[in-house]
Amino acid sequence: MQQIALDIGLPTVPTLAGFWPGSNADALSHLRLWAESAGIATRAPVPTYLWGESGSGKTHLLKAVQEALHAQRSFCGFLSAQDRDPPAFDERWDCVLMDDVHLYDARQQHAAFNWFVNALTPSDARPRWVVAAGALPPADLQLREDLRTRLGWGHIFHLQVPGDAERRAVLRQAADARGLFLGDDVMDFMLNRFSRDLGSLMELLEKLDNYALRTQRALTIPLVRAMLESE
Repeated sequence: MQQIALDIGLPTVPTLAGFWPGSNADALSHLRLWAESAGIATRAPVPTYLWGESGSGKTHLLKAVQEALHAQRSFCGFLSAQDRDPPAFDERWDCVLMDDVHLYDARQQHAAFNWFVNALTPSDARPRWVVAAGALPPADLQLREDLRTRLGWGHIFHLQVPGDAERRAVLRQAADARGLFLGDDVMDFMLNRFSRDLGSLMELLEKLDNYALRTQRALTIPLVRAMLESE
């Protein structure tokens, strides 16, 4: 059965609290210790690298770290594979975040290496935290050697994609938190017809909740179909 990757158009803010830990609890605990604890600037800035296949939550965690630090009025540099003109390192940054490093082109690799070096050996003697993510373990990354070895130094976490039981538990918990009844038939429909990526499913649930409230209807399969037809 073909699954639909639904572009629901609702901006959501990833948070560490909103990340379902499951088998990735160690990685989440590590990031929360850094991003949510007071006195982050006094901690040893050992780099962190997250790797795993699509849907394992890498981008969510990076953006959640960024949000957590922003809440503390800290600035972060963020480099993704879509940034074709990376900015220079900014001394105001307290953290450097790099996403999808396995896709970096030569220019992005050059920028990432400079960010890494400036973060750990800055001119103001205030080391920054580096958190990077990719689809492969550091040893398998097809990147320039000086960048690849730096990504492999420090804390490394292999993120696992949530299984069906975890996806269902997350959806059920999110629906209960909204006071929304999510029947098994609707959940089956969501899992079988749409992208099974947990972030996409959570955004879909949010849109369904908003549509159900707006139309004053219960969350049913006909409601899901009606929402799609109204797009």
